[in-house]
Amino acid sequence: MVKENKKIIANNKKAFHDYFIGDKYEAGVELAGTEVKSLRMGRCSLKEAFIRIERGEVFLYNMHISPYEKGNIFNKDPLRIKKLLLHRSEIHKLEGQIAQKGYTIVPLSVYFKGSLVKVEIGLAKGKKLYDKRQDIAKKDQRREAERQFKVKNLY
Repeated sequence: MVKENKKIIANNKKAFHDYFIGDKYEAGVELAGTEVKSLRMGRCSLKEAFIRIERGEVFLYNMHISPYEKGNIFNKDPLRIKKLLLHRSEIHKLEGQIAQKGYTIVPLSVYFKGSLVKVEIGLAKGKKLYDKRQDIAKKDQRREAERQFKVKNLY
């Protein structure tokens, strides 16, 4: 079994805060050469990114890839719409699931898998305000427990 080299470029922490993440999928991205070079330098943001399915194809909106410095005329618009590459069966499955009320598709991370750029997307259901508060409380409890454990181990 060969372990594949996976180098993470960007994570979408806000997605895990705002949504319950269900199924996850790995999608390829249709990019230009200068965009790939910019990604190799770690110049990517998923903060405001979202995904739509239009005419049987999946598109990624608002993923910001900074222009490559040495790219001159070949640079593309940093916020251009990028096509995601998924199998037809996966697209049909996602379409059926987002037809249900409250479901959406969000990008979770961008990474290199070998030499290819991949985007991990997740089927997500929006959290209510009280769900977010519960998550914050759990995180604070875990942090406090780790702090207590660290203090005990010092003595």
